[in-house]
Amino acid sequence: MSSEINCIALIGKQNNPLYIKNFSKTHPDLKYHYIAHTSIDVIEERVANGPKNLELYLGLLYAMEDLAVYGFMTNTRVKFVVVVSVTDGIIRDADMKAIFRKVHSAYLTQICNPFYNLDSQKSLSSKAFVRAIDAIGNEANARTSLDI
Repeated sequence: MSSEINCIALIGKQNNPLYIKNFSKTHPDLKYHYIAHTSIDVIEERVANGPKNLELYLGLLYAMEDLAVYGFMTNTRVKFVVVVSVTDGIIRDADMKAIFRKVHSAYLTQICNPFYNLDSQKSLSSKAFVRAIDAIGNEANARTSLDI
């Protein structure tokens, strides 16, 4: 992938933020909370107006300023949002799908924990989950710096 991941966000089925990780050193955390919140509307609209056999990967949701926002929704209506910086390079859907598969795998590992309450409104704070998301973002960003 030729663009850097700036944020990975997980949004619960009641549209509550479960986890938001800022990988950017130039944008504040509040900006990514806003982006995650506004992406909910785009995801809901796309799900309502889209085909009934909805694919989990929603693709590019929207672009704003120097950022592109991509979406993914699980069968249980948990939404994943990845924000990448827009550069001159091309962001392939295959690369984004691979990132979402890794995030989904980390999320599945978290919810398979028998002590995790699926209906909780609390954010995800497991150390293993945080490490997994950090590894996904840092790995993708390390590959980006190698591509340049």
